[in-house]
Amino acid sequence: MTRAHQLVGFILDNQNYAVPLAQVTRVVHAVAVTPLPNAPEIVLGIINFSGRVIPVVDIRRRFRLPGRKTALYDNLIIARTAKRDLAFLAEAVTGVRECREEDITAATKIIPGLEYLEGVLKFQDGLIFIHDLERFLSLDEAQSLEAALQGFRPAP
Repeated sequence: MTRAHQLVGFILDNQNYAVPLAQVTRVVHAVAVTPLPNAPEIVLGIINFSGRVIPVVDIRRRFRLPGRKTALYDNLIIARTAKRDLAFLAEAVTGVRECREEDITAATKIIPGLEYLEGVLKFQDGLIFIHDLERFLSLDEAQSLEAALQGFRPAP
């Protein structure tokens, strides 16, 4: 029996990306991100989501895409990893796609050294790069983020 995968698709610079649906908590309109002093470079800052402080990571920077200002129509995808909740900006969310496990090619088979991608899915309209959110932050980045969050004191 074939195992099905459900993926939440999103777009950055006209390229399709996805994360597993099981990790996505919510998709919301972009909001102002509060800077987090001493956070790793990959962290844009933090947001308050339902009373929880959630770091916002910069997927664009991880994949060396050009920076851009947040637009009114951008979305924040809030996701859960084994260690923490995090959010990231997407230019658009394209919805949920279902695919078979055998349709996903391991990222290392296509481009060696892509440790932040779980795999690549080929569709009629192009490729979809599937993020591995569990490995998105390096060990050093995760430790630095944790220290920054521990030391964060909101302005009165």
